[in-house]
Amino acid sequence: MTITTTISSLGHKGEGIADVDGRKVFVPLVLPGERVEITADGERGTLLGVITPAPNRIEPICPHFGACGGCQLQHMDRASYEAFKTGLVETPLQFAGIDVKVSRFIDGSGAGRRRATLHARKEGAGYMRLRSHQVHDLDACPILVPGLAKAPDIARAVMQAVGEADVSFVASLTGLDVAIRTEKKQARPDRVAPLVSRFKLARLALNGEMVLQAQPAIIAMGRAQVELPIGSFLQATEQAEHLLADYVLAAVGPKVKSVADLFCGIGPFALRLAERCTVSAFDSDKPGIAALDKARRFTKGLRDVTAKARDLFRDPLTQFELPYDAVVLDPPRAGAEAQVRELAKSKVKTVVMVACDPRTFARDAAILVGAGYVMSDLIAVDQFIHSTHIEIAATFRR
Repeated sequence: MTITTTISSLGHKGEGIADVDGRKVFVPLVLPGERVEITADGERGTLLGVITPAPNRIEPICPHFGACGGCQLQHMDRASYEAFKTGLVETPLQFAGIDVKVSRFIDGSGAGRRRATLHARKEGAGYMRLRSHQVHDLDACPILVPGLAKAPDIARAVMQAVGEADVSFVASLTGLDVAIRTEKKQARPDRVAPLVSRFKLARLALNGEMVLQAQPAIIAMGRAQVELPIGSFLQATEQAEHLLADYVLAAVGPKVKSVADLFCGIGPFALRLAERCTVSAFDSDKPGIAALDKARRFTKGLRDVTAKARDLFRDPLTQFELPYDAVVLDPPRAGAEAQVRELAKSKVKTVVMVACDPRTFARDAAILVGAGYVMSDLIAVDQFIHSTHIEIAATFRR
């Protein structure tokens, strides 16, 4: 049955909210104030057409928008887009009792995303369709760096070689780093090895094991060069990494002597901080820690860097292990509650937190604020352009 309704607002997933017979129905690809025709199945609405478009509706930049589920917000003008994403950061903080506004909304998209994962299936290669487990076949993706232009073709070649798989790409300084994940136990490395020469890849891995490496996948971090481990975390855009690193360096300041970098990954902050002070870096990613340590050893002009593998969720640094002038945290989406509770009991004067999930960030920020820290310079870095994801950074001092 076709329903004619008006969209009242947007939810945090970027879907419009309509009141249909007293219940909320969530409709993608619409904007507040629009009169639309939809069908509804419980809380899930499907857009059939826009009767009265909102004045802030614009033409999407990609012909795949609406079918491909990779982007959610290409139909929204810049002012509305920034306001929506700013709200994603500020609203959870308000619910946590913290009345702090975003001081800067920064475009971190740069030249595009340097890493992406495409799904290779019988129907093609690309991202999942909107609200579906089916893949939308892509010829190109405008949010990726030019170096990933061949990613859909490579993913289709993987499908031909080993069957259905998820294919992760990183555009490194030395070429494409490609990692294949498949549930097929009989997938053989020799079937995919020819892809290295065919597509001039830097490295190819299958289910976490290296198949062939023409040259190491290198990422520059400050004056250091890091050999990227297979599957290690990397900020989605180079521009966002630079912006966040600049923020961390400025927040820590030039006069500190010692910093702890927690959830350090492969060292985007630690290696830059080490150009001016001693750094203790911790992360549960053992290959990432090894890569950071190797980069440290081969980079001239750095201060002392100690890199240790440690699960900061189960074994956070205690208040007695935090004799630092400042602490930097960049946890995954789950946040850093256990570690933040120890920081709250410590004597650390400056905490700089980078986060990718507004809700867990608000929870962790509330713990620090409750312990006497004052939050300042809250920024939003938009590296996941046209999506409902946002990167956050804030400084806490007492």
